Parts: sequence; C-alpha cells; structure tokens
Amino acid sequence: MNRRPTPLTAIALAAVAALSLSACGSGEDSSKDNDKIAGADTEADSSTSASPSASASDAAERPTIELPSDVKDVFTPEETGRPVEDAILRDNAELVRALDAAIVAQNPRLPALEFYTEGEGAAAAEKWVQGFKDAGWTVTGTTRYFDRAVKVKSETSAAIGYCADESKAYSKIIKTGELTGTEVTKDSYVAYNVEVSKNEQGIWQLVKITSTRGAAGCQP
Repeated sequence: MNRRPTPLTAIALAAVAALSLSACGSGEDSSKDNDKIAGADTEADSSTSASPSASASDAAERPTIELPSDVKDVFTPEETGRPVEDAILRDNAELVRALDAAIVAQNPRLPALEFYTEGEGAAAAEKWVQGFKDAGWTVTGTTRYFDRAVKVKSETSAAIGYCADESKAYSKIIKTGELTGTEVTKDSYVAYNVEVSKNEQGIWQLVKITSTRGAAGCQP
C-alpha cells in the first residue's frame, strides 16, 4: 500500500497478487502506460457522469481512527467543492488511515479497515497487514497523497487516481526500532489507481487497487 520497497513487500505481494492489489514495492507494474492517474480526466467527463447523492454517506456512522503521533497521512486536495467527489475522497482518506492503524495495531481484521473495504479489496488489505505482522514490522513517518482525482462512473461506482510521496515514510522493525527504506529515490513516489463501490450505508469502499512505483507522473 503505502510504504517503501523492502524485503517485507515481497512477502506481502506474493500473498495478494492474485487479488489484484499491487503491494507497494517489488512486483509493481512500472510500464509507462500505467503512469497516467485514473480520474485525471474527471473534468472532461464530469458532465456525463452520474451524480449520486452524498447525503447517505454523510449520515453514516464511521469508526474512529486514531494514529500515533509519528504516523501521519496528508491529503491534497481534501475537497473539490463537489459533494459526491468529496464524499469519495473522504472515504478514501479514511481507508488509508485505517490501513495504517491496522498495521500499527498489528491487527489485519481491524474493524475500521473492514468498514472501508469489500470483497477483493478487503481480502487483499487484510493480507497486506498480515505481512507486516508476520515480519514484526510497523510504519512511521509522513506520507503525502496528492493530485487526487475522482471519476464517478455510476450511482455506486467510481475510480480514484492519486500519487503518494513516501520520501518521509518508513517501515520500522518493532523489536529494534530500526528504520528501513530511508534513501529517497524515484521509487519513493507511487501512482495509485483505485476502484470503489458505494454500499447501502453510503460508504465508498475499496474493491480494487493497483499501483505503479516510480511513476513518471508523480515525480517531484
């Protein structure tokens, strides 16, 4: 998901590859065709896209997600001024935070993570967190998510594209506190393509995610 390539990522990738979740790090598709962020053409398509109501999502009771002071996720933009897209971006941000919370808690079945995932996305996220738990690793630092764009496909389906800057985010060995992945390279920047589906509560849940480490469109 959102950490630097390490031996751990190879373990996690082997577990989730069949579920269409490209774990951050080794094994991700680095072809140029994947450098384009899904949803980048949102403005052009917005006039023909469906416009579902965001009211159900606003009324849903979400779990409280708490992260330690050394783990931070920053999202830009947080809002677009368009209610439906804002609801989708909000739930995507909560998914990311829930994933970090699950890794910190070493709990692949953290209720908050299950709340924001479904189907393949839920199974893949659980196995990704399990990879960290099995290796005795956690996460620390700040990850910046930017160029976030939404493409609404229907009343219950949407795609999100964004970049992640992991230059200040690291994996940490729990027993020793040793940090890994501290060298900043082009692979510190990752492009994500996400598919989400709206459930009966109005929550936009992760159903599939792919990523491209070192994507040209995400470089500073």
